[in-house]
Amino acid sequence: MKIIIHGGFFSESSQSAETKLAKQQALSRIAEASYDYLKTHTAIQTIVYAVELLENDELFNAGIGSQIQSDGKIRMSASLMDGLTKRFSGVINIEDTKNPIRVAEKLFTYDDRVLGGSGATHFARHNGFEKYSTEIPQRRKEYEEKVASKGIGTVGCVALDAHGNIAAATSTGGKGFEMPGRISDSATSAGNYATNDCGVSCTGVGEDIVSAAVATKIVTRVTDGMLIDEAFEKTFNELKSIDGFAGAIAIDKFGNTYHQNSHPAMVFASYDGVTLEVFN
Repeated sequence: MKIIIHGGFFSESSQSAETKLAKQQALSRIAEASYDYLKTHTAIQTIVYAVELLENDELFNAGIGSQIQSDGKIRMSASLMDGLTKRFSGVINIEDTKNPIRVAEKLFTYDDRVLGGSGATHFARHNGFEKYSTEIPQRRKEYEEKVASKGIGTVGCVALDAHGNIAAATSTGGKGFEMPGRISDSATSAGNYATNDCGVSCTGVGEDIVSAAVATKIVTRVTDGMLIDEAFEKTFNELKSIDGFAGAIAIDKFGNTYHQNSHPAMVFASYDGVTLEVFN
């Protein structure tokens, strides 16, 4: 069993030593709690649990703490994919919802499994997800001062359970000040993809991740027999051709974890019950 999580890029909003330490502590805590959860739950259940914890921490750009778009509203996206069943579900540009990943989970058993905009928000209300403002004072201050936010991060989790099944989940609060209606990679297979050979969750500039099909390429290459580090190297070399900004975490069927970013300071943690690795 193994778990790896990411919390986007360190460059979001504050780059102080205090914030760095807080993120290290938060990722360590969430990785350990999620691993304990994995002991008695499936990979698909665990990735939702882990991402919900990340969404509930305002240090990260997802759920509480999401970025504000150019029209002053918060719109979030999230998805999950089960490597065993190859099923994918997600929400795009959902509003006033505390945990978009839970709405994506609710959609997992439906025929129409990816909803966007008002349809996603209506589905959430109809299924008992209460209206909830995820805006925090820091994000409002950034918006009002028209700060060109560098926050292009996301949160995500990949888990390998005791049965050898892999699942991946990703959630984002956007890049900040974007055009309303803009769609990120987080609820697409470019940013979140899994088979039972490999699972990947991405963070970074959504347009770059979609253009390079980052998660899909890495997983497909591993599934086709390439080693996980080789799959990352080939995919990120292709990303260079468009000067793409992305980071990714992954687990393969052998329990190997891997992480890489095209620019430094993606924040992540991995845990296998013995060794806890946290960005520094």
